[in-house]
Amino acid sequence: MQRFKSPRQAQRFLSPHSMIYGHFRPQRHLMSAAQYQHARAEAFGVSQQETCARSAV
Repeated sequence: MQRFKSPRQAQRFLSPHSMIYGHFRPQRHLMSAAQYQHARAEAFGVSQQETCARSAV
């Protein structure tokens, strides 16, 4: 809140980020390591596909 002019401005900025946060931060304590790695790989794959980003090979 330090750099926002009002609570409403902060809410408008943070609202879309809350939807993305859950996508990239699965609840690790409820998953095995293999499940967590798969979930992270899938999330980044979707992100790259949606942003048309290419991986440097």
